[in-house]
Amino acid sequence: MAALAAEGMTPQDHLLDIGCGALRLGHLAVPFLQPGHYWGTDASLDLMRHGRAVELADPDRLPLGNLVEDADFAFPGLPDTITLAIAFGVFTHLPALALVTALSNVRPRFPHLRRFLFTVFLAPDDAAATRQPDGVVTHPDRPPYHVSAEFVASAIHDVGLIPAQKPVQLPRGQVLWTASPPQMP
Repeated sequence: MAALAAEGMTPQDHLLDIGCGALRLGHLAVPFLQPGHYWGTDASLDLMRHGRAVELADPDRLPLGNLVEDADFAFPGLPDTITLAIAFGVFTHLPALALVTALSNVRPRFPHLRRFLFTVFLAPDDAAATRQPDGVVTHPDRPPYHVSAEFVASAIHDVGLIPAQKPVQLPRGQVLWTASPPQMP
């Protein structure tokens, strides 16, 4: 929530939580946002439904239809009203191509998007196993994955968005990035 607040999230925003799981962010975002303004995607619809039933004080603030099973970052059935998107701890568990796919699909799919926030582990280009600041060892070819800052910046630029690496310290040494439309640097 702090990262979204720093990007200016208001209750009127429409938030897409990519890889939301059992609503670890959703249980905070749903009460903050206007009813129906939170959308979650994950590879497991059952996990999201469980989170809705167990984690939310008022599950009716989150319509079941706002939880969308999506393992391919295709964003099926989501409205084009999304203004903020976040993928926290998602791309650390997936090969680099997943980030490229998500960026490629977010850009044209959500014309009102102000920011896409996501986390990655960073390592120099062509680095093998790399020890992150908190001691976790990341890899280029298996979980937990790392990528280079140049790769991230290039992937964001390639879809016509502006990259920004944020200076905040995140758990396990993850690095927060934002991708913004050119008119919203």
